[in-house]
This record gives sequence, C-alpha cells and structure tokens, in this order.
Amino acid sequence: MRREYFDLHVSNTDWVAADGQPAKPTVTIDFDGPSEVLEERLAGADDGLVAADETDVNYRLHADDGDGVLSVTNRITGDFVLECNADSDGVLGFIRAARAYGEATDGEGRYRVVVRFEGRDVLAQDKSTFLVYNSEGNLVRQHSLIPGGVEL
Repeated sequence: MRREYFDLHVSNTDWVAADGQPAKPTVTIDFDGPSEVLEERLAGADDGLVAADETDVNYRLHADDGDGVLSVTNRITGDFVLECNADSDGVLGFIRAARAYGEATDGEGRYRVVVRFEGRDVLAQDKSTFLVYNSEGNLVRQHSLIPGGVEL
C-alpha cells in the first residue's frame, strides 16, 4: 500500500500548551486509494475489522531530516496495516498530549486512532501505547508512550 494514499491529521493537542481542559488526542488518517486495498488491510481475525488489541502504532524517525514514518501494524501477523509519512514535531507533540491526557484522566486509552475513507470513519480505536524508534530501529523510550506495568 503506497504512503501517498494517506494524509495524517492530529486534533485535541493544543489544550496541553494552553493548560486547558483535557481532550483525548486523536490522529485521523484519511485514505484516498482503492477501497479493496484498505478493506484487505483492515481485515481482522474474525471476518471483521482488525481489533484494537491486534494493532500497534509506531513511528520511525528518519536519520537526515525532521520526518519519519507512522505505521499501524497487525500485532498478530506483524504485517503493516498502513504507513504514512509524518512530521516528527507533530508526532512527538501528539505523544506529549497523549501522555498528559493519560495523567489527567482515568479513561480507557490515552489517544484515539481513526482511519477515514470517503469522509466516513471505517476504523476508530482507543490506544495506550505509541512506540517511537530511531532510524536504526532502536526504541526511543523518552519519546514513546508506554503505560506503566508494560515491559518491552
């Protein structure tokens, strides 16, 4: 699946800098490729959509610039569900907001991932873990969102 099929948007992050009311940070990924490709990638184990506990969200920094690749992977198969180019400042700011949201609330999940096709949300999942890797594939713990009690 080509990265050019995806556009990434984040919301509910400005409240952190403004010391405002906590709102769950959301990353929305708009898909504009063929529907059958998206349906195949989002297929879960039980003929439905891939479940939240079957996916991981990751970000890998590029070595030479301020960009990287955001990916959603299938935890069961290891396959990429999707990946798209993303600005590192935006992603790291999003993770800071998700961390602050988790500290300020007791709700389920620290952030939300939404995949949208033709203006319709086809997948929406609350997540608590967001792993960041450097260009060599090593986990960058200080930028990652790792819930307490989780060992990697």
